[in-house]
Amino acid sequence: MSGKETILVGVDGSPESLEAAEWAGVRAQQSGSKLQVLCAYALPSYTAASMDSGFAVVDNDAIRESAQTVVDEAISHLNKLGYQAEGRVEAGDPTAILVQLSQQVDLIVVGTRGGGGFTDRLLGATSSALPAYSRCPVVVVPRRGGADDQFVPVKKIVIGFDGSTRSRKSLRRSIKEAQVWGAELTAVDAVPLASSAGILSWLPATVDRDSILRDVRDQLKQTCQEETAGSGVKVHSHALDGNPAALLTEFSTAVDLVVVGTRGGGGFAGALMGSTSQSILAHAACPVLVVPTGDRESGAEE
Repeated sequence: MSGKETILVGVDGSPESLEAAEWAGVRAQQSGSKLQVLCAYALPSYTAASMDSGFAVVDNDAIRESAQTVVDEAISHLNKLGYQAEGRVEAGDPTAILVQLSQQVDLIVVGTRGGGGFTDRLLGATSSALPAYSRCPVVVVPRRGGADDQFVPVKKIVIGFDGSTRSRKSLRRSIKEAQVWGAELTAVDAVPLASSAGILSWLPATVDRDSILRDVRDQLKQTCQEETAGSGVKVHSHALDGNPAALLTEFSTAVDLVVVGTRGGGGFAGALMGSTSQSILAHAACPVLVVPTGDRESGAEE
């Protein structure tokens, strides 16, 4: 996609979605990007058997006007904060529309735990669908714990790395975000050695686990040096013994943005598409940037 970057934020009228819009507004301002505000609505469906003579016909125009009001209010809120945005309303399933539009925009931002629409559904059955099928990166902004909590500006970013080609893609995206925000970047490779449930728990006791972590850290450091060459970004690299999802959640309390990939071969990236993905998105204390495998920046899926 050529020209100015486009950021799309989904709103539904809830305070949480406005917080997501604020995050998107700051991100757009930082990068000089075009910002679009979207409200998608799905008409309720009923079986014929549930209808009786008193059934009221759904007024599509009224629902669309309500959705337009949501968009207008979000844009007005952003304008008061000094951010410019365009609005759009679409009829259809919010997740399906997001996935479709991900082919046209560069970044999608949504909130969590809202009053309906995008925000509630992201923590429901569709919470894995958007990261899994989106063709562009997705930022999920959690509810702020208090009025004093601020997600922007982003000063510290942590990227979950597992050594795969796909996680290199996430690393490259995290480097870009560090450039946009002028943020400090830390790359972490999680190696579950100590836990009996870890994938490397079969290693004999004679194996030097410190040596394994040292080798992983050295490989990570080399990868970071290769990917940051000429970018002006310095990456702090660490190899830690622990569960990827638990580490991500812990890091989210101390940083401003967590970056993860999808469809990885293990570690952070592999865990995201499993049962731990819900835990990360539901419990992260800061926004989470999910980088899909087949995003347009990388071309074909690997």
